[in-house]
Amino acid sequence: MEYFTELGHLGLFISAFLAATILPLSSEVVLSALLLNGLSPTLLVITATTGNVLGSLTNYALGYWGGIPLVKKWLKMSEDDFLRAEQRFKKYGMLSLCFAWVPIIGDPLTVIAGVLRIRLHWFLILVTAGKLLRYVVISYIVLQVS
Repeated sequence: MEYFTELGHLGLFISAFLAATILPLSSEVVLSALLLNGLSPTLLVITATTGNVLGSLTNYALGYWGGIPLVKKWLKMSEDDFLRAEQRFKKYGMLSLCFAWVPIIGDPLTVIAGVLRIRLHWFLILVTAGKLLRYVVISYIVLQVS
């Protein structure tokens, strides 16, 4: 069981990390499966949140150090995607980072935050808060339904 637990946490961390990048992956399925197999909800939420925040931090770093040209090339963000993310960010401000977990819009928001050089501590606080809350809610729903 300990081996399964370690592999489960590693798999969840990797899936959460990759899901926070532009790759079309979902860590929620992995989290749900592990919850249904009796692993600790608290540790799973911490693992998923950590991986997902680090994935978003990778996007931030790409935007921060790579700038717009590199972001468009590496992340294959179209001009429209980039402009929409920038408009959302400017409209809603830094609080939009609480929604970095939302599919399609979240990843570009974290890249834009890097390009705009949002202070790292605010980035980490807001992104972590949003992602943590999402994983807590998902875990609660999965455990209540099962």
